[in-house]
Order: sequence, then C-alpha cells, then structure tokens
Amino acid sequence: MKPFVYVTRQVPDAIYKRLAAKYDVEMWKEADKAVPREILLDKVSKADALLTVITDVVDEELFSRASSLKVVANMAVGIDNIDLDAASRYGVSICNTPDVLTDTTADLTFTLLLATARRVTEAAEFVKEGKWTSWAPMMLVGTDVHHKKIGIVGMGKIGTAVAKRAAGFDMDILYHNRNRHEVAEEMLGAQYRSLDGLLEEADFIVCLAPLNDDTRGLFQREHFQKMKKEAIFINASRGPIINEQALIEALEAKEIAAAGLDVFDKEPIHTDHPFLTMKNVVSLPHIGSATKETRMAMMRTCCENIEAVIDDGHPRTLVNKEVLHFD
Repeated sequence: MKPFVYVTRQVPDAIYKRLAAKYDVEMWKEADKAVPREILLDKVSKADALLTVITDVVDEELFSRASSLKVVANMAVGIDNIDLDAASRYGVSICNTPDVLTDTTADLTFTLLLATARRVTEAAEFVKEGKWTSWAPMMLVGTDVHHKKIGIVGMGKIGTAVAKRAAGFDMDILYHNRNRHEVAEEMLGAQYRSLDGLLEEADFIVCLAPLNDDTRGLFQREHFQKMKKEAIFINASRGPIINEQALIEALEAKEIAAAGLDVFDKEPIHTDHPFLTMKNVVSLPHIGSATKETRMAMMRTCCENIEAVIDDGHPRTLVNKEVLHFD
C-alpha cells in the first residue's frame, strides 16, 4: 500500500503528477477556498505526509489525529502556523522552503515601497475613474526614494536582499536585527541602529522580521509616533507583528505619511477593513513570493522534502532538527 500524501491547496499538474507517481495523493481542489478544518483533520488521520500553506493551522489537535504522519512540508519560509513543539513530540518532521523565495520577496517588498512612495495604485485608480482631465504641477505627487534612508527591521536573507536593492537607489541603509550583520555592513555600508534610533531616523521603515514570541505585536502606537511624519511604513513579513489598530490610528492622526502592506493580522482581510478606504495605504494580498518561477520552486522543495522523509532520506530543509527519520 502506497504512502498517502494530502495536499491542502490546488497545485499545478506537474507537482501533482510528481507526487502521484510514487504515492497515493489527494488534493483539495477549490482554488479560491481553504480546506475546511474538519476535512483537514479527517485527511490527516491517514496521511503519511501533508503539503501545507502558511494559512493552514498545524497544531496539537491535528498531530493528535495523525497516526502515521511523518512530515509536513510547509510552502513558506515562516512556520508560525505550525506548533513545532507538538510536531517534535509526535515525531513529525517539519520542513519549509527557504532561499528559493528570497529575491522574489525582496523584489515585491521594494515594489511595495516604490508603489506607496509614488502613489502608484492611487494614480492607476485615478485614471480608471476618469478623473484625469488635465496635467497639474502637484497632481498626485509622491516622495522620492533615491538618496533617502531606509530602515530595515529584520536583516535576514530577505532583508539583506532588500538592502541590495536599496543600494541601487543610492539609499542610506539602516538596520535593526537581533544580531549584527557584519557582511551587510561591509558590503553595503549598512549601519546598525537600535529600534528606536532606526524609527526616528529612517524615511522608510521596512518590516521583514520573522513572527515569533519576541516580535508578535512589536509595532505599537508609540513606535509609529517615534517615526517622522513623512515616514512610510512597509510590512512584508507577517501581519501579527503589527498592532493594526495602532497603525490605523497613526495614519489617521497623520503621525506617519503612508503604509504599504502585503500581510495582515487576519488573512484574507474583509472588504470593510479600514485599510481599504485609506488612500495612503497600498494593500496587497500576501503575494511576496508570487511568481511562477518561485512558487514552482517552492513546491518542488516541498516534494523533495516529502520524498526524502518517506524514503528515509535526508530532508533538504528540516526545521525541527531534533526529529530525524534517518540514521
């Protein structure tokens, strides 16, 4: 009897066929809807492997239902949707997809920064709504990006890749991180700052920190109040790092100029969310890694990890290294 693999989202034929060539595979096929919790719990009861996405909650309850689960291949770098302690207790390998999405996510992050600074989405809607009737000197003016100061909170691989792009715009690069990043300092001229120092000095604050117990709720109202009134805040990491109500209030009070957001506290956000009516907010549907090339690479990494664990090999990107299914 073949091992059973459950895939929680619709994937391209090439990925499905790769898994189906070796395993009994079942896939949730409603592209615009997440797999219901009760169905996921039912499927995991007989699954040897899960291929999940960042919005799937993989917790103690799920592991307790799984009698033969060996591996969860999570299609993301972050694993904040997974209870790692529970996974290890139940002997389940957790794998993610680092590296393959670094440059793509950095591209999107800088795109979001540019779009917010230059009011790109607002300008596009302005044209679509037939409001462009003439040219005016101060029509839809934004703010320069070049020669400004960027402050990166979270100088990991993606943060460093964003810093490289900022260097191309002749920006001064400031960063705050748990540890100093000597390579970025030497190669890019990046300058370390305390969090408060960065908030007070930077023109653009870009949040790229991972979500964990230390960063959850990191940005509160007092942090936005420390920023320049002309500052633009960008979040391309995880929504719960930000107190959204505090950001809304800071924007309404004009304590900062604008925000560009690819992630939110609860996703997807509802159509009545205050961000969606604020002209100085650019909201995107969590598309940091959304290119054909990168998403396929992420799915191939998931397949490699599933194959490795089921075949008693070495997982490519094992997160909870204390759980090993090989000698």
